[in-house]
Amino acid sequence: MGETGENRTRHPHGDRELCETAIGLYTEALRRGRITRAALAPAPCLLDMALLYPDPLDPVWMSPVLPSAALARLLQPITREIHERVQLTTSLVNSLAPLSAVVAEDPSLSITMLDGHALIDAKVGEAARAATKEILTVQPGFSRERKLMMAGLARSLAAIERGAHLRHLYQHPARYSPHIKEYLEQVPADRLEVRTVEQTVERLIIVDRAVAFIPASANRHTALEIRHPALITYLVQVYEVLWGQATPMTERPPTISPDAPVTPVQRSIARLLVEGTTDEAVARRMGISVRTCRSHIAKLMQALNASSRTHLGALLVQSGLIDPETPSPPEGVRGLPQ
Repeated sequence: MGETGENRTRHPHGDRELCETAIGLYTEALRRGRITRAALAPAPCLLDMALLYPDPLDPVWMSPVLPSAALARLLQPITREIHERVQLTTSLVNSLAPLSAVVAEDPSLSITMLDGHALIDAKVGEAARAATKEILTVQPGFSRERKLMMAGLARSLAAIERGAHLRHLYQHPARYSPHIKEYLEQVPADRLEVRTVEQTVERLIIVDRAVAFIPASANRHTALEIRHPALITYLVQVYEVLWGQATPMTERPPTISPDAPVTPVQRSIARLLVEGTTDEAVARRMGISVRTCRSHIAKLMQALNASSRTHLGALLVQSGLIDPETPSPPEGVRGLPQ
C-alpha cells in the first residue's frame, strides 16, 4: 500500500481523468477479463475511479467494471453538480432581473462611467449597431483622423440599412476637412443631414433617444453612458437648439457684411476673450488651432488699432462688438490672458 500511495501522490492529473497508461491497462483488463494488481501500479487512477475490483477468489487479480456501469456511476456527481448550478442560476435571475426596472427610476443607476478609449468606442459602436431610428452627433473641432471617420462610416452605413436617419453637427472649419468630405460622399444624402456652427458644446452622441454619450474628462479618456429618460430628453433639447442655430452644409455660413473689418469668427473670439478665456480654451471652443486663434486675435488688434492685449480688452468692451448682455470680466480685470 505504501508504494501505491507514493505512486498516487506523484500521478500527474486530476481525480476525474484517465491517463494513457490507465486506458491501456483498462483495455487489457477488459479483453482478458482480469489483470494483476501489481500491473496497476503505474496507473493508480484506475483504482481511484473504481474501474476495477478485487477478484473474490484470488486477491492477486483485479476484475474490470463494465464501462457502461462505470460511466453511469462517475457521471452521477457531475450531473448533480450541473443541476445545482442550474438551480443557482435560476435563483439569481429570479432575484435580480426584476431589479432592472430600478434603472429607469434612479438616475445614478442609469449613468455608467466608461474608462478608456477602447471601452468608449466599443460601447458607442454597440449602441450604433442597434440603432433603428436616428443618431444625433455633435463633433467639435476642425479636423478628424481618417481612420476615425472610416470607422464612423461603417457604423453609419449599418445604421442606415436598419432604417436610421443621421444628423451630424460640426463646426465651420470642418467644411474644409478632406476626411469629413470623403465621409459625406459615401453616405446616402437622403438619410443624412449635416450642419455647421461657430461654437458648440462638447462631443455628444444620442442614439434612438434611448442612450447618449458625453465626455467625462477634458482629454476624453473617460465618458458617461446615459440612459435616464429625463436626461436624454434634456440632451435632445440642447441638440435641437444647436441644430436650429447651425447652417446647412449646402449653404454658406453667414457673414456680417462684405466690407466689415471683423468677421463672425473674430466677433465670437472677441466675446470669449472679454470673458477672460485663454487662447487655448478659445481655440478649443471655436474648433480651430491655437495658431489660427492667435492670428484672428492679431487681426482684431489691427482692426481696432490696439497697442497691446490689455488695450485690446478695453477696446473690445467699448467697440460695440460685444453684445450688451454679454457678461463683463470681473471688476478690475479688463486685460486679456497672455
